[in-house]
Amino acid sequence: MLITLKFWKWSGFKNVSFWVLLLKFCFVFGQQKTIVIDPGHGGIDSGAIGINDVLEKDVVLYVAKEIIGLNKTLFDDRFAIYLSRYTDTLVPLKDRGRLVRALKADVFLSLHCNASSKTSQGMEVYVHTSKEEENHIKASIAIGLSILKESTGKLGFKQRGVKIANFQVLRETVVYCPTVLVEMGFMTHADEADYYLNPKNIRAMALAILMGLYNYFNAG
Repeated sequence: MLITLKFWKWSGFKNVSFWVLLLKFCFVFGQQKTIVIDPGHGGIDSGAIGINDVLEKDVVLYVAKEIIGLNKTLFDDRFAIYLSRYTDTLVPLKDRGRLVRALKADVFLSLHCNASSKTSQGMEVYVHTSKEEENHIKASIAIGLSILKESTGKLGFKQRGVKIANFQVLRETVVYCPTVLVEMGFMTHADEADYYLNPKNIRAMALAILMGLYNYFNAG
């Protein structure tokens, strides 16, 4: 069974003010990182069309905007976060790579949802296959694993692991920074499509992704 924000009792967030102060204390010692979040598809490209007509392009944009909000309210702007699109528009893949280069991003995170048979479920992460960007690939894998640990371990999604792919959006950004494409469940699976109909669940996924990024940058 998938879990909503109620799961966050594990981290002691019942006492939110304490944890906010603790996070702020930690952030003083760390440099602000620039994150480009890419809500996949958009405009005429709806992406996966799920059960109950849930659209991938909408889900990923909702999650991305929640990430921005939580980064500000809970994480005190720990990250400098930019989106490749803020509205329901289609941004060319090449422009997404140009944005990463222009901003000198530390991480590029592309958000997507899967579609397959009705029995397929769970979250997975894709990184690029490039051997020329070995350091970026290693960091990409570490970021992907950190995000999967938070989202699957705390929200109840099945973990499908980190996989390699030669997707254009990965290929054209990995030369600049660690690059990860997250598939946040299957729109063709009843439970996972319905999960994103609840705003609290959108927020839960956004928080899990933020915690994954935070944990990665503070692992050392």
